[in-house]
Amino acid sequence: MRYIDDNKAFSILSVRALHIIKYCACAISLLYIACLPFLYRIAEKDDAPGVMALGLVVAFASFVIAVFAAVLQKLLQNAIDIKAENDLTI
Repeated sequence: MRYIDDNKAFSILSVRALHIIKYCACAISLLYIACLPFLYRIAEKDDAPGVMALGLVVAFASFVIAVFAAVLQKLLQNAIDIKAENDLTI
């Protein structure tokens, strides 16, 4: 959002920021998936199936954010490439 305020939305910095967001969202998703066996034990002990659902929702939401960031990163990179190509033409 800061790059948009600084009129740097279509820059390599924005692509790098989306790259970082993508990897962080993937890491969060993997961490929650890795914690699911522990959540299963807690859910079995307390007889609370909502605990498993909550873990799955967070993992799925972060995975969706990672996919969205990857798509935006690819689109932004293509837009930057087209802009650079058009700047070189007369």
